[in-house]
Amino acid sequence: MNKVLQRRWIKWPLGFAFWTLIGLSFAFQFYISSAKAGLDVTWKQAVSFALGDWYVFALLSIPVVWLAGRFQFESGKRARSLAVHLPCSLIFSLAYMVLRAFIGRWQSDASFAEAFQPLLVKTWHFNLLIYWVIVAVSFAFDYYGKFRERELRAAELEKSLAQAKLQALQMQLNPHFLFNSLHSISALMHQNVEAADRMIVRLSDLLRAALENSDAQEVTLRAELKFLQSYLEIEQIRFGNRLTVQTQIPPNLLDARVPNLILQPLLENAIRHGVEPHAKPGIIELRAQRANGELTLDVSDNGAGVSDANALDEGVGLSNTRARLRTLYGAAHRFELSNRPEGGLRVRVTIPFQTAEKSQ
Repeated sequence: MNKVLQRRWIKWPLGFAFWTLIGLSFAFQFYISSAKAGLDVTWKQAVSFALGDWYVFALLSIPVVWLAGRFQFESGKRARSLAVHLPCSLIFSLAYMVLRAFIGRWQSDASFAEAFQPLLVKTWHFNLLIYWVIVAVSFAFDYYGKFRERELRAAELEKSLAQAKLQALQMQLNPHFLFNSLHSISALMHQNVEAADRMIVRLSDLLRAALENSDAQEVTLRAELKFLQSYLEIEQIRFGNRLTVQTQIPPNLLDARVPNLILQPLLENAIRHGVEPHAKPGIIELRAQRANGELTLDVSDNGAGVSDANALDEGVGLSNTRARLRTLYGAAHRFELSNRPEGGLRVRVTIPFQTAEKSQ
């Protein structure tokens, strides 16, 4: 509310400055032309006469601007607005001449009739032109304001829609992760009850951490790795020595902003395709690097890879990750799946590099 009032009050000094500049420009022209014509007109007189003219226009522009805002030439209202503005323009011209004549009496000690008659001859049509210029400028500012308002409203609606999409995707991702974890616990219950009990404890901690950041679409890489560590502890209980995760995260990237729960589905995909189907020990590598204003996250495994990365069954996790990245960053991101030369699959996410406060 204070900003709105401040914006309204600032219009008055800006309007005064605008009319003053016009008056001074006409004063300069009047002074130069009088000097060339050999007339004895001082600069003070030129400024006095010019400002006397334009300050009257400034005063009369206030009701004109009000009328222009109230009676606009919109579809279906043109006839009514024209019926209002035509007589008002005549009144405006007459009012200018009357006010200017009173000022002229004070400036030159002439009678009212002597000051009014030349104004009637010289300024009648010019006053009408000024009226319609004020109306046109008022319309232009009003239409620009409405255009900006529509732009802001459209941007807010687009932001709200994107936020709703992200929340819907996240609501879909969380149950998916929970069901997979419960499935792992169920499978382990028949093999190692103690390990299953530890997994339940880890799952409880993991769900608590997920709920704490459920409304955040972006978190720091530090927070994301902390959450990922809890998830990996669950998978470590499940796979034992068959699973090894190697991370290469430079410390200066830990405060980078990344989408919430971006790494968990990537690790889950690597475990599902690179570790679970094979008897050999599985190695998953997680790397992060910064280059050219972008943050790149790589998750790779030592599995068999795929014959066609484009034909990979992404499932809920990867498909939601792709959709969230598209909604958050648009064309400013890349999501790539490719086979590694040494074997296995690499999933690479590239997003704009942005930092966050360590308190986040």
